[in-house]
Amino acid sequence: MEKNIVSIEDRIPKLKQMRKKKANRRLITLLTIFFLLIFSIIYFQSPLSRIKAIKVEGNSYLTDKEIVEASGIQLNENFWEVKKEAAVTAIEKNQEVNSAEVSRQLPNTIVITVNEYDYSAYVQKGKDYYPVLTNGTILKKKVESIPDSGPLLVSFKEGKALQKVIEQLDNLSPEIMNSISEVHYSPRETDPYRIILYMNDGYEVTASGETLAKKMVHYPAIISQLGEEDRGVIDLEVGSYFRAYDTDIEEEGASEEEEG
Repeated sequence: MEKNIVSIEDRIPKLKQMRKKKANRRLITLLTIFFLLIFSIIYFQSPLSRIKAIKVEGNSYLTDKEIVEASGIQLNENFWEVKKEAAVTAIEKNQEVNSAEVSRQLPNTIVITVNEYDYSAYVQKGKDYYPVLTNGTILKKKVESIPDSGPLLVSFKEGKALQKVIEQLDNLSPEIMNSISEVHYSPRETDPYRIILYMNDGYEVTASGETLAKKMVHYPAIISQLGEEDRGVIDLEVGSYFRAYDTDIEEEGASEEEEG
């Protein structure tokens, strides 16, 4: 068989063409690197590398200003020199913040996203009201009035009993939660977590702070079986039964007659 033989004269143009392509690619790479360096120098010396806006997301109770100040991040700082982890740590020192995240948004915006603890209830000290967080912490900052979002807690202090009640309240449905006006801490030897609930519809409920959520599920069904004029105490501590206020009055009257 005859072999195809390519002469040197035919190969030289192809070799030159290949070398030219390699040289062009190398030149393009070098030019790209050069212009990137020039762009980087211009960028870091221009206002574009400075923080022009700080956005705060996810906050309901804390103001944007409070969160930004806590982060320590300021406008006109270098966009790329922001220490995100340090800012997150500083923000999370606030009692109301469960978690925080700091991110960059090109070209020059810093985004702070926070996850706050909700206000579960409120406690009264003198004439002032203070929010209670979902983790059982009583805040030191007061509110002007109690919002409809949570009941008033009476005779509670920070501790295990308060934490248990808050956990139970957080497990209630919004319908039942909104029907509670006040929760009074009324412990006994047999139940150190005993509480009394005063409802917006006029009923009084005694229950344990350990089983409140499970027992209060039946509250709507219980009151639906009572007459519109019936008012009294619904005992949910062990079982569930209703005792009308009139019964207590009659029993007190009978006792007074016997004593007389």
